[in-house]
Amino acid sequence: MRLPMPSAAASAAVAVTAAAAAALAVLPGPAHAAETPTGSSFTISDPRIKESSGLAASRIHPGVYWTHNDSDDGPFIYAVDSATGRTVARVTLKGIGKPRDVEAISLGPDGQLYVGDIGDNRGGTWDHVWIYRFPEPKQLGDVTVEAAQFTVKYADGPRNAESLMVHPVTGRVYIASKDENKGGLYEGPTQLSTGGTNEFRRVADVPWVTDGAFSPDGTRLTLRGYFTARTYPWKDGLPVGEGERVDAPWQGQAESVTYTPDGSTLMFGAEGEGSRVIAVPVAAASAPSTSPQPGSPPGASALPEPPAGFGKGALVLAGGLILVLGTKRLLRRRGGSS
Repeated sequence: MRLPMPSAAASAAVAVTAAAAAALAVLPGPAHAAETPTGSSFTISDPRIKESSGLAASRIHPGVYWTHNDSDDGPFIYAVDSATGRTVARVTLKGIGKPRDVEAISLGPDGQLYVGDIGDNRGGTWDHVWIYRFPEPKQLGDVTVEAAQFTVKYADGPRNAESLMVHPVTGRVYIASKDENKGGLYEGPTQLSTGGTNEFRRVADVPWVTDGAFSPDGTRLTLRGYFTARTYPWKDGLPVGEGERVDAPWQGQAESVTYTPDGSTLMFGAEGEGSRVIAVPVAAASAPSTSPQPGSPPGASALPEPPAGFGKGALVLAGGLILVLGTKRLLRRRGGSS
């Protein structure tokens, strides 16, 4: 259950949201780069998809993207046609427990979709989370499929996470935790097992992350947050160096990212009914880095960078949005909602 927002906070939230919307209407740069030469940007039209929190590009259905809600929905995965924005399939998962806080989806080299029920809005209090896996359907349409369920624990204790990435060559599963100060990249076992607990161990430090994706050839890892994204070279199972800042679009509740199957474009998604998925060509997406690399010592700055085109006024509004999102997060914790 979500508690109602106190009246004063509600008034502030409405004011900030309205101001932010007005500012976004005139912002230059990525917010107006939605129409790219790829022609792949699209709007999710299905009213059932109100909290799209993950994206995965289909490899067998050109132009189709898999997504899901992050809470209050059920064991459902949706296939959206980017040409029309319409849902062309809804997959119902059976053989699993009740999903708690589904936050991410990724397609593995085995042709199976991996779904991360890994959110924990109570700040990391659940002693385990789950990953679900099922074969990507060869035919599009509403269908019920049997899914495998994997229990996951972290070697260094519970935490909140919203990002799950399957390496497209090795098939290894990675999770990035979401934390303002000490986010981590966690590596799963070589093979996931349904017969016991799968321990994920921390292999690198990362900034605030809401989603991530490997490039199709497995040589790059892109991680995004609310206000920035970074792409790191990937070598020997680790992100390397400081990476490059990605010219990610400003989307408010920015929740998802994936690569197109040919690796030429990054697709950025957000929550909200009728949300826009914005295509950013990879060749034009990167900029020099100024932030510490993964694995940097504690205390090193990993503050999110504003996207290109942000002015001082927009940064002030962004700060207001942080307060609103923080209030939402606090109320979710109090209410126990996922």
